[in-house]
Amino acid sequence: MSGIPSSRLLPGDLLRVGTFGLRTRRARAALSAVGTAIGIAAIVAVLGISRSSQAGLLDQLDRLGTNLLQVQAGQTFGGGTSELPTTSETMVGRIAPVQQVSSVASVDATVLRNRFVDPGETGGIQVKAARSDLLQVLEGTMTSGSFLNDATGRYPVTVLGAVAAQRLGIDRLRPDTTVWLGDRLFRVAGVMAPLPLAPDIDRSALIGYGEAATDYAADGAPTTIYVRARTDAVTAVQGVLGPTANPAHPEEVQVSRPSDALQARAVANDAFTSLLLGLGAVALLVGGVGIANVMVISVLERRQEIGVRRALGATRAHVRRQFLTEALSLAGIGGLVGVLLGAAVTAVYATSQDDRIVVPLTGIVGGVAASVLVGAIAGLYPAVRAARLAPTEALRSV
Repeated sequence: MSGIPSSRLLPGDLLRVGTFGLRTRRARAALSAVGTAIGIAAIVAVLGISRSSQAGLLDQLDRLGTNLLQVQAGQTFGGGTSELPTTSETMVGRIAPVQQVSSVASVDATVLRNRFVDPGETGGIQVKAARSDLLQVLEGTMTSGSFLNDATGRYPVTVLGAVAAQRLGIDRLRPDTTVWLGDRLFRVAGVMAPLPLAPDIDRSALIGYGEAATDYAADGAPTTIYVRARTDAVTAVQGVLGPTANPAHPEEVQVSRPSDALQARAVANDAFTSLLLGLGAVALLVGGVGIANVMVISVLERRQEIGVRRALGATRAHVRRQFLTEALSLAGIGGLVGVLLGAAVTAVYATSQDDRIVVPLTGIVGGVAASVLVGAIAGLYPAVRAARLAPTEALRSV
């Protein structure tokens, strides 16, 4: 005579039984999943925004190039400011791997919206003399108007950087737009788009070298030289720029690579991302505590259900799996909602910044995995507690 077969709980039955509490207590389940959803959304959004920002920076580097070098006059041993020779730009242009070169020179003048503005309210705008090929060397563009050319560079005509135009209140360029530069009116020929690799130009009003020499006694000595070199020879060119630009005092020349600033910003974004990920983890932990609390209450409320199931043949393992499945389902729903919400936040941010939308796969998979892990940990104790209930004890209140 064969014995009574052991009770079995098939996967389909386990899923139905495990989600029964969620289907019958929908409002509670939704509120419990909110905590997990917020934590996962924060993690996915932080990773997505960080990667989108980095993608934007890399796109800028690809577009602007990493072969731009900047040569500036440094300081003397006595602490004063040195000067580059007037021939330094020409000498730099003779270096074989150098493809393009242009320069700007500081002009001792201020620029105001009109002559009635307080001369002290300069807004930090500098006046610089510039070559007509500067925009091409910097891979820049114009938002309106045109850049200086050989003709306009000899007359009272200026081109404004993006920040300078904003501080002067020039949001729309008209043919009669003028500014008060030095002691006379200058016609504004154009406004440049932002230059990530030359932020000092963004804060400047540019005039031609010819005009600077005629009205401001500029001697033609550049203060900053911008150099485009072959990509495979950037390091070699960087090493010889100092002695070439100022052979007598190469130690007084500062040579930099502006693209390094964008790469440093990407590194800074990683550090900031780590901090925000920590905050997202805290939110996820709070969500896990909420799930554990709800599951404990659910076990107390469903003692009769547990007793009936045990009396009908359910084993302790069956009850344990039922409540663990419920906790995992609750956390999984919160995780999926959180991933979708985090991806949506990333898309909105990246679109507003004109960056590529990048939602890393690690964020999606990691978010769902983290929510499931939190659900497993949060549901383990309530599941074990439910499994330990004896049928007679659970049915006393029936």
